[in-house]
Amino acid sequence: MSISESDLKLLLKALAFSAHKHKDQRRKDVESSPYINHPISLASILCNEGHITDIDVICAALLHDTVEDTDTTAEVLEQEFGAVIGNIVMEVTDDKTLDKLARKQGQIDHAAHISDQAKLVKLADKISNLRDLAGNPPSDWSVEQRQEYFDWAQAVIDQLRGVHGPLEDLFDSEYVNRP
Repeated sequence: MSISESDLKLLLKALAFSAHKHKDQRRKDVESSPYINHPISLASILCNEGHITDIDVICAALLHDTVEDTDTTAEVLEQEFGAVIGNIVMEVTDDKTLDKLARKQGQIDHAAHISDQAKLVKLADKISNLRDLAGNPPSDWSVEQRQEYFDWAQAVIDQLRGVHGPLEDLFDSEYVNRP
């Protein structure tokens, strides 16, 4: 199967946009790795492990944190990438006006009600984060904090089960590695 030229251009545009927006951000791991590694990880999980070929889902995965963690607005995202990708990103974007506990509970409460495309992005996000926490956690996170994250991530994923069995199985296999 080959990807169309227009899909390839859109994919590279999303990758470049995300890289530009996250250029000064670092992950919380010990090495302070470049943040862009995280959206790339989601795209890789979806394509290579979940065999997802929906270009809108892959692009949304690359862009999933741009509104939440950069100065990107929903309007700019829609203007640059269209309503479908913009909507997927917004479905997985936390409301930063809420405190951390309310945002975390909101993810659990809303997970069952987002689109199947957004559920795929959410699955890949949690898989990627569990892998990072198991293999290269933030130096200032206690074992208890990591355990809490794993359990919270499972509560989110449990609300969207049934969308993609292989990715759900992958999440479950990563959850086993909880601290």
